[in-house]
Amino acid sequence: MFRTLDISTSALIGERQRMNASAGNLANLNTTRDADGKASPFLRRLVTFAAQSDGSTDGPPGVTYHVAVDTTTPPRLVYEPGHPDADKNGYVAYPNIDMMTEFVNAVEASRAYQANLVAIDITKQGFTQSLKILG
Repeated sequence: MFRTLDISTSALIGERQRMNASAGNLANLNTTRDADGKASPFLRRLVTFAAQSDGSTDGPPGVTYHVAVDTTTPPRLVYEPGHPDADKNGYVAYPNIDMMTEFVNAVEASRAYQANLVAIDITKQGFTQSLKILG
């Protein structure tokens, strides 16, 4: 039963990272400069999941996640000749982040998080029932 808790806990951590990535993407929807102040659009963060091993060498079973930066999607170019970050043709490079996609990802991550909380609660109920039978 502890393996069930390990799996659900690792999934909770992964889904939290997925919610954080979506929130960060939404917060930087119109960011045209990097941390150094150079004109460079924000790059979208993506979270991918993979199954973790059975615990023999890499720890308990569960889910691992990886946060990657989307470097393949080109920026969204908007014609704004008066903008301080506009290029010589008057185009500003904005992050190519779709607000609706990010909202859907955030809702999906929230639902998966809730499902894992329910799995943990059911496992705890199983522990309780086992102790009542033994006790």
